Amino acid sequence: MSGADDDLAIDVRSLNKHFGDKHVVNNVSLQVRRGEIFGFLGPNGSGKTTSIRLMCGLLTPDSGSGTCLGHDIRTEADKIKREVGYMTQKFSYWDDLTIRENLNFVARMYGMEKPREAVNEALENLGLGARANQLTGTLSGGWKQRLALAACMLHQPRLLLLDEPTAGVDPTARRDFWEELHRLAAQGISVLVSTHYMDEAERCHKLAYIADGKLLAQGYAADIVAEQALHTWTIHGERLTELSDQLRRAPGVDQTVAFGAALHVSGRDAAQLEKTVREFSAAQGLRVEPSETSLEDVFIYMMNHSKNNAGAAA
Repeated sequence: MSGADDDLAIDVRSLNKHFGDKHVVNNVSLQVRRGEIFGFLGPNGSGKTTSIRLMCGLLTPDSGSGTCLGHDIRTEADKIKREVGYMTQKFSYWDDLTIRENLNFVARMYGMEKPREAVNEALENLGLGARANQLTGTLSGGWKQRLALAACMLHQPRLLLLDEPTAGVDPTARRDFWEELHRLAAQGISVLVSTHYMDEAERCHKLAYIADGKLLAQGYAADIVAEQALHTWTIHGERLTELSDQLRRAPGVDQTVAFGAALHVSGRDAAQLEKTVREFSAAQGLRVEPSETSLEDVFIYMMNHSKNNAGAAA
């Protein structure tokens, strides 16, 4: 293997993993740079969590190679673990201990030389100081999330791996959490985060979309949207569900998605799409206008097409 790029926190190529006869991760290659927030998206069961575990040496790939923080993912997993903070989707700390007691326990598990100082720093950095003696079981989802992030940061990792960290957390807590991630990234810490939320995806520096174990797209959000070459129109009016069903069978229409009192209609054939949309709208007295194709439009399109392709191959 050639020397690793010092600017890359993750550099993996052609990773594959099977569980029985299921090909869970299929030829995945990915690069995440230092200080970059990289969003990992895809439906449930798409291979996101397994891919994350392969990249940080928690699982050994069947084939493929790569480095994490300059260490070989196959032979130097122990070195990687000492420099990575991993936050699982499921909250895994003790409800009958206080925040400080939980962090003290984690610090001892890491074998830290100065656990008291590390815990105090984590409490201060994550705004947990005033609640340090509160029982963890009495915390809201947002505060439990802060505790989990504080525990991940105790040993001052260079890379954070976050597996759907904001599931079940209210919007204000999610916003605060993402502001904290950007603060950490500005300090040079790399973040690989899996999420289902489009607003969170748009706050990442780069994105990758995975379905059935395969990476379907990766890069900057604007580039991913442009690569799909979708044109989109928005229709405003009533009885849009009925109209959506009709349009899905119409020429030039590849997708319809309802957004409140508006319907996004997308397709790759710009001329045919416009003709169809204008004809339907005029016939029913609806207002129509061209619109920017959103990241959510694109990911819904990719998800539906991956399902269709899987069904065709079955």
